[in-house]
Amino acid sequence: MTSSAPVESTAARAPTRGSIQVEPLTCVIGAELGGVSLADAARDDALFAEIKALLLKHRALFLRDQDITRAEHVAFARRWGELEDHPIAGSDPDHPGLVRIYRDLNSPPERYENSFHCDATWREAPPMACVLRCVETPAVGGDTIWVNMVEAYNRLPEHIKQRIAGLRARHSLEATFGATMPMEKRRALRASYPDAEHPVVRTHPETGEKILFVNAFTTHFVNFHTPDNVRVGQDFAPGASLLLSYLISQAAIPEVQVRFRWRKDSVAIWDNRCTQHYAVQDYWPAVRKMERATIVGDAPC
Repeated sequence: MTSSAPVESTAARAPTRGSIQVEPLTCVIGAELGGVSLADAARDDALFAEIKALLLKHRALFLRDQDITRAEHVAFARRWGELEDHPIAGSDPDHPGLVRIYRDLNSPPERYENSFHCDATWREAPPMACVLRCVETPAVGGDTIWVNMVEAYNRLPEHIKQRIAGLRARHSLEATFGATMPMEKRRALRASYPDAEHPVVRTHPETGEKILFVNAFTTHFVNFHTPDNVRVGQDFAPGASLLLSYLISQAAIPEVQVRFRWRKDSVAIWDNRCTQHYAVQDYWPAVRKMERATIVGDAPC
């Protein structure tokens, strides 16, 4: 399986099973599914298996008109694995694991979502996937962008691939969500959720593909300061920071992205191991309400 394989044409497209229609949205990431209800997929083993296979192929899946309950949302997400809460965002009290991301006049933009990021890489075991449903969206604006980080890695120059092959990096909740907190709360947040260390290039546990695995939560390399990289001490800070900035910037390349316009009851499912996303905050003070179920993952290697 390669991310650069040609996508079948719309004219030649055939349903993968029964009434499911698959509409690729770009050549490298994203497909819209039609003729399927996630409420049914929560109860149907074969249907769920096909959706899982499609996610591995397209990395991000989109569905319209999913008028499902919160319980059905959670039931579908639990087919993938256990769910996790977020220490900052609030969850629905009746459905643990269903995080409410509500933006309105009482919650002006916090500038956390409008950066290219992979969810919760500050965890030792970041999430494997997420299921996000739109409850309310502005008439205009509020799109989300997803990025294929396998393709981002594949497009790197060979000398960069060689240079980053053994690098590891630190990922921090405290340095991002904690930035606006008083010092005491920042320290408490760091104590509860200490920084995690991950390889700069991780391997997808199911497909074996290499993934560029740095994002907005990444603060610095932890093993850059070696004789191969540093001739004299002043090489360390600028050399490492410039390389990290270059790698993080790869998510902003349009050729590895797909952009999705939300409507009420739209759902996005993405493989959090090999994608990043960016929630465009161009709609405030309009209201945007989303609910997300996040599936527990494994430690990157």
